[in-house]
Amino acid sequence: MSAAPSGAGEGVPRAASEGGAQVPEATEVPTLNLANLLTISRLVLVPLFVVALFTGHGEDTTWRAIATGLFAVASATDQVDGWVARRYGLITDFGKIADPIADKALIGAALVGLSALGELSWWVTIVIAVREIGVTLLRFWVIRHGVIPASRGGKAKTMAQILAIVTYLLPLPAGADPVRWALMGLAVALTVITGVDYLVRAIRLHAAGRRAMGA
Repeated sequence: MSAAPSGAGEGVPRAASEGGAQVPEATEVPTLNLANLLTISRLVLVPLFVVALFTGHGEDTTWRAIATGLFAVASATDQVDGWVARRYGLITDFGKIADPIADKALIGAALVGLSALGELSWWVTIVIAVREIGVTLLRFWVIRHGVIPASRGGKAKTMAQILAIVTYLLPLPAGADPVRWALMGLAVALTVITGVDYLVRAIRLHAAGRRAMGA
């Protein structure tokens, strides 16, 4: 009869025997994990980006490059945290909610900043802001019934917004204006379309939740 090794099972999921098969016990994913830390870091970078963008009234080339770099790094964490969460099983309800909020904070800060500097029409910022705020409110409206994760369309929308914003942040020549307008137009279109899709999904989830509660 052999003894179990010292410390075995500590911090490691135990396996239970069920009908001769080893069935691992489910382990709770900690909220404070690498994926969520990356999401939080994106929120921390937002005020640093805003400071860099407005330094020199947005006309200092060096600070403009720094602002663009901070925006790019913060945007990259959106791709990395999602991959880490899926790859290592670190998906949490906190992450599902915090990730899109971090996206909205970064995108919103960039759009408001560019509009305040007179480089982007305010109507574009308002349309996108209304959609993002509306979706955030919808998330809290249905949160007791479930969490609606970001869809593929939502990710495409975010990527289009990021690419469009980068072209506005970079000190490109006037000849690049048609490219900027085209990318921003695509971003606005995807923003509206995915906003309507999210509204429909939220209404369906809320209705299903109410039916389940009444059952």
